[in-house]
This record gives sequence, C-alpha cells and structure tokens, in this order.
Amino acid sequence: MTLLYFVIILGVIVFIHELGHFIFAKKAGIYCYEFSIGMGPKIFGKKFKSETEYCLRLIPLGGFVSMAGEEVEVDKKIPKEKRMQSKTWLQRFLTIFAGPLFNFILAFVLLFLIALCYGAPSTSTLVGQIDKESAAYDSGLEVGDRILSIDGKRVSNWDELIMKLQLVDSNKVVKFEVEKANGKTENINIKPDKKEVDGQTTYYFGVGMDPTKQYGFFSSIKYASSKLVSLTESMITVIGGLFTGKVSLGNISGPVGIYSIIGDSAKAGFSSILYLIAFLSINVGFINLIPFPAFDGGRILFLIIEKIKGGPIDAKLENVIHSIGFFLLIGLMILVTFNDILRIFQ
Repeated sequence: MTLLYFVIILGVIVFIHELGHFIFAKKAGIYCYEFSIGMGPKIFGKKFKSETEYCLRLIPLGGFVSMAGEEVEVDKKIPKEKRMQSKTWLQRFLTIFAGPLFNFILAFVLLFLIALCYGAPSTSTLVGQIDKESAAYDSGLEVGDRILSIDGKRVSNWDELIMKLQLVDSNKVVKFEVEKANGKTENINIKPDKKEVDGQTTYYFGVGMDPTKQYGFFSSIKYASSKLVSLTESMITVIGGLFTGKVSLGNISGPVGIYSIIGDSAKAGFSSILYLIAFLSINVGFINLIPFPAFDGGRILFLIIEKIKGGPIDAKLENVIHSIGFFLLIGLMILVTFNDILRIFQ
C-alpha cells in the first residue's frame, strides 16, 4: 500500500505541475508533442484527436511537457508561429512559471480542505502543551505563554518556531522570550534534552502547540493562507541553511526518504496524507523556482536576463548550461538517495 500511495502522491504532484505548463502553453498556441507523467520507457501513449500524445512512463519520478521550440534544432515540420521562441516574452514566462504556480495552488486547496473537514489547527506560537518529563517543564514556561522569539530571533508562527529550534545550537541553553497571560514579557532559558530516536540524535524541548481548532469557511481560508506562507518560509530557511552550513545534506530527503514518510503518514490517517501532498507540492513548487539551471527558475532567470539585455540569449549556450545543471542535479539526487538508504539501515 505504501508503494501505491507513493506512486499516486508523486503522480498527482507531478501531474498538477506539468498541467500548469501544458495549459499555458496551449493558451499561448505552442505546439506540444507530448504530455508525460513519469520518466524512462513509455508504457502507455495515446493521442485524443490532437497533436499531443499523452503518455505514462515506467519510472514514477518526474514528468514533462515536450514543446516545439525548446530544443536548439528547429523542427521545420512545425509552423514558426507555433514554436515557443516565436511567442511573446510574457507568454513564455507564464508557460514556465505556471508549473510551480499550480503546485502552490494545489497545496492551498488541500490545506483549505483539511481545515474545512477536520478543523483549522492553530498556527500561533501559543504554548498548548508541556511534557512533564522535559527540560521545559521546570523552566518557568507555562501553557498559555506566547513565544515571541528564540535566541533574539522573532517567530510569528509555529512552523517558524519549529524551524528556528531545529537550527539553534542544541548543545547550549536556548533563550525563549515569552509573553505571559498577564501581558508581561519574560526571558526563559531552556537546555534541550538529548535523545536517541531510531539511531538518530535529537534534541527535545518538550513544548507542544495549541491544540485548539477553528471551524468554518473563513477560518479554513485563513489557515490555508497562513500555512502556505509559513511552509514556504521554512523552505527558504532550509535552502539558506544549506548555503550557510546550518543545514547539512544529510538532513535532506529524496525519493527513498519520501517513501518512508508516506508510510508513516498513511498510518496516521487520510488528513495526514492530504497534508503530506500539500507539503510536498510546496516543496516541488518552491524548488522549481530556484534560479538554478534545469529548474523552471533557471529558465525564468534566462528570460529576465533576456529582458534586461534587450535580446535573446544564444540558444546553444543556454542548453549547455541547463545540461550541466541537470547532471549536477542527478549527482545530488544520487548523494541524497545514498544518505536515505544509510538512514534506513542505521
């Protein structure tokens, strides 16, 4: 069942991403050879009274929309006005940007449905639970306190709070600035407990979020909007941490790691599956917007350079750069997958 969930979840996320590219390409009048979900050998392909062949491929990772004008070599069978290069700057930008945009839209819709059906969890930094066996219990921190900052860095929602706690130096005392129920502000110092979980060293503060839920349409909209922003901010923090060294590659998961997470989420219930799809969809959308060759963000960067330059960039040069970026990504994927496999056997 985990394998089935894995294929379906990644399939949905990839399908929505490629659908964004496809819809805007069609709207711009770009000739699309193929709309494919998966990579590798083709296991199914069919044309439905149109130029586009809709395909399902063997390896359930990734997908693509093959458009006329993407390659250096010009396909003379396709009229010039239907090639991507002939379209306006805005049409090309929207066609590329639509993939990540649709991932964010999918995440928003799923978060909204979760809140509407199961209640909107609190996203505030209000302390709702304190573990009696934790360092936080005897620190002076109380249920009902609102955490304002961690080591002097402001926090505005629970996702940001968790991310800040994961990035602090856990071998030292961490300073919490909190607002008490009476409105007074206090500084509380907590040194987290060191624990071993599944062979991994973790640092435990013992602080839980406010379990209160709100119900209704507008509460669901508010939750979905807030959660979308906070999860995106967490992604920015993680990517920034990779460059500064605060986050190691060992903390990043690939397909193998995602497979394990899907299994745990399936046991937790349908709402957890929906949340995981939303979370992964935000990840895919955000990562694709990073201005790195082979990503949508890399292609958008070239469009921006073209706009500033006032003319098109040499197509061969751009393709070479994207090819180099693609092989670097494959190398990174192999490294991340290797780390995932090591974690399984630890």
